[in-house]
Amino acid sequence: MVKWQKPIPPESCQSIPEDGSLPVLPHIQARQVVRTVRRSQLREIIPLSDTTIYEMEQRGEFPRRFNLTPRCVVWDLAEVEAWVQARRNASSAGAIEIAPGPDVRSRKTRPVKSDQG
Repeated sequence: MVKWQKPIPPESCQSIPEDGSLPVLPHIQARQVVRTVRRSQLREIIPLSDTTIYEMEQRGEFPRRFNLTPRCVVWDLAEVEAWVQARRNASSAGAIEIAPGPDVRSRKTRPVKSDQG
């Protein structure tokens, strides 16, 4: 059941500035909103396995998770986005070393024959 609320008198509301911008309420301005993402949402943003993310967290290379409840683990979205941007910048600058491709000549099944045969 919805309770009826008394309307707020106009004199208690802040007036809208003449420039057309919206007023800022003092109780909302004081607090900072922290957006969080759960594991399933993190997987959509970061295409890494859970094990890789966990190992990177342990080494201090990825933002740390924290518990909202005993069974709910989340990451701060701003920290994750900042990490992605830092990785993008490092990749553009050539600071991230690319892993070499596998040596296909040494595999046991379907080995690739060398051209110098």
